[in-house]
Parts: sequence; C-alpha cells; structure tokens
Amino acid sequence: MSRVIVGMSGGVDSAAAAFLLREAGHEVIGLTIRTWSGGVSRCCEIDDARATARKLGIDYHVLNCVSDFEKNVEKPFIDDYLNGMTPNPCVICNERVKWSRLIYMAEILKADWVATGHYADIARLENGRYAIKKAADTRKDQSYMLYRLTQEQLSRTILPLYNKTKNEIREIAERAGIPGANKPDSQELCFVTEGDYADYIKSHTDREIPGEGNFTDENGVILGRHKGIIYYTVGQRKGLGIALGRPAYIKNIRADKNEIIIGDEKSLYSQEILCGDLRFMSVSGIQENESVKAKVKIRYRHEGADAVLERDRDNINNIKIRVKFEKPVRAATPGQSAVFYDDMGYIIGGGVILKAY
Repeated sequence: MSRVIVGMSGGVDSAAAAFLLREAGHEVIGLTIRTWSGGVSRCCEIDDARATARKLGIDYHVLNCVSDFEKNVEKPFIDDYLNGMTPNPCVICNERVKWSRLIYMAEILKADWVATGHYADIARLENGRYAIKKAADTRKDQSYMLYRLTQEQLSRTILPLYNKTKNEIREIAERAGIPGANKPDSQELCFVTEGDYADYIKSHTDREIPGEGNFTDENGVILGRHKGIIYYTVGQRKGLGIALGRPAYIKNIRADKNEIIIGDEKSLYSQEILCGDLRFMSVSGIQENESVKAKVKIRYRHEGADAVLERDRDNINNIKIRVKFEKPVRAATPGQSAVFYDDMGYIIGGGVILKAY
C-alpha cells in the first residue's frame, strides 16, 4: 500500500479522486493549498474539503501558500495585462504552486505520490519520458492546463479521473456519500471573486494603470477612444463603445503606444504563431532544422488545429517555436498558451503565444 497526497479543492472532482484512491488500497492524505488571504466563500472550500476527508476517514491538512501564489501567479497576471497580453494564470499555478507544494508536502509526510482531480491521463513513454495525455472524456479534458509540469513532477503524479466522465464522478460521489456531490463547477479565476479583471488589477498593483487611448485601424487611422487596455482582449467584439457601421473586433493591443487595433472578422485569422517560455514533455525539445507535426490548441476551449512545429531560426540563444498551421486559426492571443499534441493525444510540449502572423 502506497501513501498518496491528494490536492483537495473542496469540489467533487478532487473528492472523488481521494475516494477512488482510497478504494484502490492507497493510504490517502488530503491537502488543501490555501492561496487566498480572506473571503468567506473561499474559506468554505476548506470546510467542504475537511468534511469530505472526515467522511472518507482520511487525514487532512491545509497549507498556507498565499505568498507563493501572489509572487508566481497574481503578480505575473497583472503585469501581463498591463503589458497588453491576456494571460492564463491556471497553467502557471499548476506548475509553480499546486504541484510544487503537493510534492513539498509529500516529502514531509513521506508520501510516494501526489494526485489531483484533473481530467487527464499520464504515462511513461518508451523513450523514458513522462507525458500527459488527453482524458477519455474530451469534453472535460484538462490536459491543456498541465503542459508545464516538469518530468520530476509528472514522475510523482497519479490522475485517477483519466477514464471517467463528469456524470460518472457525480454518481460515484453520491454513492460514497461525499458532501457536495452535485456542487457546480467553478467557472472563473479563483482569485477574482468580485468585479471584473480590470477592477482586480486596479486594486492589486502599485504600477501606473494605462488610461484612455486610441482605437485605430490597421493603417493607423484613429477610429475612436478606448478606456484602457486592461479592459480588452484580442478577438473581443462586444463592449468596444464605438460604432463603425460594421462588425469590429480587436485584432491587436499595442501597450507601448497605448493603442488598440481594430479589424474585421477576417483579420483575426493567423497562419502562424511564435511561442516562447517553452516546456517540453513527451520529447526533450525540437532540434534545429527539425519539423514536427502536431495538433495545437491555442486556448483551453480550442479543439486544436493541425500544424508543423519548427525552431525559430532568429532566436538561437533564446529558443522559440514557430507554429505553422495547415489552416488559419482565429484569435490567437498573446499571453495565452499554445499546447502541442501528438497523434496519440500525448502532450509534446507548449509555450506562451508571443506573436500571431
């Protein structure tokens, strides 16, 4: 019997993961990673996780990681928005906070494994490397969120929900008598609990907030005024506050000039993207002059598009990957992650979108 630390969020997925691992004969210890400093609604998550642990008869701990979260997730999130990008903080949190702290506690409590309630699979490949694979239920697949995990982190991880559907998990939770078996899924960022992203940014930074600027077309012609770049993202149509007599979309955000470029629907499509801050999973990297076929997701809800991956020849010392799509993709957004999959559904790697062409 092995000992497993299960990250428990207070939701049904992590509760079911703990139950399934206990039923499989593991010694399970629940752990909630606290990343917030206040808020009654968030503290209820600890109450829910503790109630589940009590029902399952497992030990339970809470680890305060507020400072880690502020440094590694919240501050970069704010900085990216102020720099005209649209970040994906969850992928950063998984690598730098959740798995980092889960494994830290596994060392302290002498556990063999860590586990979560993510819908994804994990395997050790013939080349000896570990890789995340898409879940059996593609509608709930969360592999995209895990592409930044390191080989060390993957080698210690169990993902027990890889072959389950959400309905099956709720049924398991109900049969087990787990509190909150029908609790709704969380939809928003965990740390933006009131107002919108812009309100959160303004109340959590000492940096100067960019004010009003110009909407322009692709030729630099001024079309109107925007209220600040932190209120907008690439591909946005609603809430622009300008009337052009035709559908208008945000094509690009130029933070250095405090400008937002407006285009039509067609202008949102890109044939290529450039990615940096790379992580590789099923392979150690992509070599110079190598071309790798992949299915590439440019956002969490994107179904993926056929593409070829190549090292960017202009960045020898700071390697980047150029993704060349078979067909143009819509609204590739700087700051979001592009995740590369092979034809078996394993993650090759991924990176942050820097530019779209």
